[in-house]
Amino acid sequence: MEDHASLGPATPPLRDTRTVLERIVRRLSARHSRAFSRQTVAGYVEECAEQLSSRARVGTHLPVLIERFADQRLSALARGLGLSPKRVPEALFVCTENAGRSQLAAALMRQQVQGAVRVLSAGSEPGVEIAPVVRRLLAEAGLGIDDEFPKPLTPEVFTAADVVVTLGCGDACPVRPGRRYQDWDLPDLSGLDIESARAVRDALAIRVGRLAQELLDARSPESGPPAGSASVPSR
Repeated sequence: MEDHASLGPATPPLRDTRTVLERIVRRLSARHSRAFSRQTVAGYVEECAEQLSSRARVGTHLPVLIERFADQRLSALARGLGLSPKRVPEALFVCTENAGRSQLAAALMRQQVQGAVRVLSAGSEPGVEIAPVVRRLLAEAGLGIDDEFPKPLTPEVFTAADVVVTLGCGDACPVRPGRRYQDWDLPDLSGLDIESARAVRDALAIRVGRLAQELLDARSPESGPPAGSASVPSR
């Protein structure tokens, strides 16, 4: 199993927060100019910075995560409000820490759909790093998860999601009208031996495959598959 030290040291505080955040706001304002004002973008960037800075450790440099998280939230909000096209179905996987089962399920879904479904994950009480066992389980399947990190559960991803899959977060995961929900009762990965963890991964892969096929089958015939998409293998 991977050593926690391999994920890097604690992220140092930003020395010049204002300058760094201004650069992020400038880039995201240009990217989302058709949907949101600069003031709205700045508010999201500041909020994301507060949420991520409060965590003791992250696996990548903090400004990169702030920009990525803010971009994800703004994009989801724009799609959910109809301000930008929603070209593919969206699935959201939620667990408590967004460090174990939800990250594993999301990675497996991305592998199977190859862009034909937008996949997001979040946590009701996000941890500080993706669990080493998840990295090991994905590596065994030939997958990586370098760009992902534990993220707080926010309203925007609920707004955009077509289906929300909960994995052990219980009442901490809110229920919103108009969303389809599935609760997958699978063991928490923490404390499991590697064989048991592999069994959870394999069970997730089966459920993910079924859900992916349902989402793709429900697509309107007129929309067609997105460029570069691949069909989901039947099970």
